[in-house]
Amino acid sequence: MPPSTPKPTRIAVLADSDTRWKWGALTAARIAPGQSMEAAAHEGAQVGLELRGFLLRGRATPTARQLAEVGVTADSLREVTSVEFLRAMAEETYDIVVLALVGGGVQAVLHGLKRVWEGRGERPVVVTGYVGVVYEKLADGLLLRHGADLVLANSRQDADRFRAVYEGVGADASAVTEVALPFLGGSPYEGEHDPYTVVFAAQPSVPDSRRDRTYLLERLVRHARLHPNREVLLKLRSRPGEHTTHIEELPYQKLAQRLDPPANFRLVYGNMGEVLDRTDLLVTISSTAALESLHRRIPTVVLTDLGVRETLGNHHFVGSGCLASWDQLDAGHRPVPEPGWVARQGVVADGSYADAFDAARERIAKLLAQPGGLPPLTPYYTPATAPGYLPGILARHHLGPDGSPLPGAPAADKEPGPVRQIVRRAARGAYRHGVQRVAPVIRRMGEL
Repeated sequence: MPPSTPKPTRIAVLADSDTRWKWGALTAARIAPGQSMEAAAHEGAQVGLELRGFLLRGRATPTARQLAEVGVTADSLREVTSVEFLRAMAEETYDIVVLALVGGGVQAVLHGLKRVWEGRGERPVVVTGYVGVVYEKLADGLLLRHGADLVLANSRQDADRFRAVYEGVGADASAVTEVALPFLGGSPYEGEHDPYTVVFAAQPSVPDSRRDRTYLLERLVRHARLHPNREVLLKLRSRPGEHTTHIEELPYQKLAQRLDPPANFRLVYGNMGEVLDRTDLLVTISSTAALESLHRRIPTVVLTDLGVRETLGNHHFVGSGCLASWDQLDAGHRPVPEPGWVARQGVVADGSYADAFDAARERIAKLLAQPGGLPPLTPYYTPATAPGYLPGILARHHLGPDGSPLPGAPAADKEPGPVRQIVRRAARGAYRHGVQRVAPVIRRMGEL
């Protein structure tokens, strides 16, 4: 009789943008019990893992092009509303559910899952966390994520801060689990390329003013002119009309149309890891790409030209040794990162990355093996503890105070027909046009 095949670990990932889908899917592969870091790092090598993807319908729902650029595949992938996702979780069986959403989305889905799993003997392990650097709304975002079985912290520093917030409000902090950013990897930097390549990693919302974004673009073009033997690349996250985790009201593509850049300056898209393969100097304001770059020991600069400010997020890099200005870069400055700072940021360039997800895997394995199943989800926010806050968060996802669907919530019992799908795409396109084109004009008129 042939040996039986072990039952695959079934994981559902719910994401609301391209970057969160990348984080959620890669995290799922790394935290599945029995998976090695080597297997998780190679597409198609996840033996015994069944990954089902769900994309939350909204302004940042990724396009087919964005999904292809992320380069992460799943056994299935479909677009859903919150109510449709909850219906799927009530009807389908999973071992792990990864919520790769903004804080409010996590909180709403946690309450919805608590309701749909009521009375169930066994339920999946629920995991959530952050895509990258946490430099704003620390308490708000953490308390909205409270209630998951694991709240992943991408570094030792974040784990300490997360526990301090939970303990400070009297909430259970045991869910906080230290890991690392799941998309780190690639070959270590081994020396200059030919041509020497400078990459500016743009961010959709930082900085947000036309003046500051134009300044950064002009300095990048100026650097290209000063160093004609260098290749200078502007790495963009999305094309005009597409949205990522954050809204981009002034795309660099549009601003660049007014300039006359030299031949050694180019706009590039694509997977960040592939761009880093040819990078000799990574420049950014505060992008998570800086951590990817540092992990590979690529010279990395976090710009100070616009100040070191919380609104820019570059204050997170104080003490890193990476802060510098365009004037310094034009003059040939090459930063040297501070080892102690790097070690606390989940960068683990010392080779210990292979063990970064061991604790999470072990914890999930124990929870899945717990006799009698897991207890009900218990978020910190309830109608009793936050009666003026929680109902509004739930209502935005068409859920009532008890986590049940509100009257008139999108139907979850059937797939939309062709006409409905067309209407949805048209409505989402109109919404994105309003956010990116119309709203900025209205705001500027209001400032006159």
